[in-house]
Amino acid sequence: MNNLKGFAFGILTSATFGLIPLFTLPLMAKGMQFDSILFYRFLFAALALTGIMVAKKESFHVDKREIPVLVLLGFFYTASAMFLFWGYNFMSAGIATTLHFTYPVFVTLIMLLFFREKTSWITLMAIVLAICGVARLSINEGEMRLSALGVFIVLLSAVGYALYITTVNKSRVQKMTGRKLTFYVFVVSTILFAIKAGTNEGIQPIPDPMSFANLILLAIVPTVISNITLVLAVHNIGGTLTAVLGAVEPITAVCVGVLVFSEPFTPNLAVGILLIIIAVTLIILSKSIQNTLRKIYRKVTHLQVLK
Repeated sequence: MNNLKGFAFGILTSATFGLIPLFTLPLMAKGMQFDSILFYRFLFAALALTGIMVAKKESFHVDKREIPVLVLLGFFYTASAMFLFWGYNFMSAGIATTLHFTYPVFVTLIMLLFFREKTSWITLMAIVLAICGVARLSINEGEMRLSALGVFIVLLSAVGYALYITTVNKSRVQKMTGRKLTFYVFVVSTILFAIKAGTNEGIQPIPDPMSFANLILLAIVPTVISNITLVLAVHNIGGTLTAVLGAVEPITAVCVGVLVFSEPFTPNLAVGILLIIIAVTLIILSKSIQNTLRKIYRKVTHLQVLK
C-alpha cells in the first residue's frame, strides 16, 4: 500500500507541476518579471500553508538542528527555479524542459555514489525512455543550436532539484510532516527571491485582479499541492522513483498547451507521450516485472538441469 500511495503521490506531484505554464504565461503577458512572479508564488504558498497548519492545529516547532537543513532545502529549491528561468534566456522553454528533466539521472548518481543505493536495470531503462519522451515533446527540428553557457545553467537547475529530492530523502528532516517541511522551504524561497528582486528592479505590483487570481492558483496548485505530495512520494518510494515519475510533468504541460492555448498536437507529441507512459508503467510495475523474470529464469534453469 505504501508503494501504491507513493506512486500516486509522485504522479500527482508531476501532474500539478506541469500546470505552471497555465498560470505563469498570462502573468508574463502582463509584463511581470520572473523574480516578482516567483516571489509572490512562494509568499502566497507560505501564507496558504500557514492557514492550513493553523486550521489543522499543527505545530510550527522545529528542532534547532533541523534549521540548517531546512535553509539548505530552500536554497536548493530556489536555485533550481532560478537557473531554469535564467536558462529560458538562452534557449526555448522546450529544450530547457528537456535538459531540466535530466534530474532523475543526477538523483540516481547521487544515491549511487554517496548512499550506495542500488538501481535496477528497469529503473535505468525507464530514465532513458522518459528522457527520450521529454525530448520528443520539447524539441522541434532545427532547434538544436545551443550555447554552452545556457546548457550549463539549465543543468544546474536539474542538479539543484536532484539535491532537493535527495536531501528530503536522506536528511534528518525525512520524518518531518510534508506540510511543515514545505512551509519552511517556501519561507526561505520567499526571502531569497525578495533579495534577488531587490537587486534588480524590485518587486513589481500585481497588475490586476485576474493576475492576482493567477498568482493564487500558481501558489496553490503547482506549488503547495505538488510540493506536499513530492515529500510524501519521497517518503514512500524514495528519491529515485519519485524523480522518474516526474516525466508526467511535461505531459500535463503539453495537454495545457493543446487544450488551453490551442497548440497543435503533432506526431512528435504522441510518440513522446507514449514513451513517457511506458517509462512510468515500467517504474510502477518494476518489482512485478523483476519477480516474473526471476521465476522464468528459475524455471528455465530447472528445465536445463533436468535435461
